[in-house]
Amino acid sequence: MHKNLRTRLLVAGSLAAALGLAAVTPALAGPAPAPATRHASTAAPTPVQGDPRNVTDRVADFYGAYIDAVWSTGDPAAGAQAKALRRFYLSTAEQKKVAAYEAREHADGILFAQNVPVKWSVAYTGSGAGHATALVTLTWSDGGHPEITKIKVQTDLRTRKITDLKPA
Repeated sequence: MHKNLRTRLLVAGSLAAALGLAAVTPALAGPAPAPATRHASTAAPTPVQGDPRNVTDRVADFYGAYIDAVWSTGDPAAGAQAKALRRFYLSTAEQKKVAAYEAREHADGILFAQNVPVKWSVAYTGSGAGHATALVTLTWSDGGHPEITKIKVQTDLRTRKITDLKPA
């Protein structure tokens, strides 16, 4: 009898967890698509890809992961993750420059702000003398006229480390 009760409790708990996950999963995936109308076109999903050998992709990977980490203020691991990302993607000299900026300006030295953007994009802008440059565009709000800032990012082609960050 004890075994039967334990089995029923286990099954009930598993069922409740599965139903809860089924209810939450669509919300975590993002907003529901707008209802279709007769005039709407159906677009295929946009794939996301990257190449660890491409320094512009690495800048995009860094900013995506860094923004995710600083956005997640309720996650106890987020602060440590943001620090680890800085150590991995930034040269030692750039880490020191970012720390000096933060001490002086009391703002995040990666985003050059005190808050977190809602969107980001990265575009290759050129290369030469062993470095590549990219322009990071940060979008701070939604709506018709969102606030946007840009950051010029320089990456060493040999080490693939970010060596310079400057507001553009």
